[in-house]
Amino acid sequence: MTALTVASVNVDSLDPERLAAFWAAATGGSITGKHEDFVFVSPPEEGGVMLFFQRVDRKEPGRNTLHLDFGVPEGERESEVRRLEGLGAERQWEVVGEVPWVDWTTMTDPEGNLFCVGSKPEGK
Repeated sequence: MTALTVASVNVDSLDPERLAAFWAAATGGSITGKHEDFVFVSPPEEGGVMLFFQRVDRKEPGRNTLHLDFGVPEGERESEVRRLEGLGAERQWEVVGEVPWVDWTTMTDPEGNLFCVGSKPEGK
């Protein structure tokens, strides 16, 4: 059994505040976080998936404009990343300590599509 769950969906955006406002209104969610070039929209009900809007300077052909974020319990990120590597995913980079609420590993699936595995920073 896996502990992997969909935590949020990332959307590249030229104007994340405007796009987040649209999706918050469209889904009945609410903007619950902003940090530099990121805006978060929480779902209207517990258990829903968060939307995460990330500023980009331009849309790039060949780059995902959307990717999945998976959440795992605190302390299980590394073991889950290794499990996914065993299934054919490749680790791309780690983001640790950049934001206070999550550390994550960015990976690619066997076709090169980006996704992230994140968890609450250990001990926080």
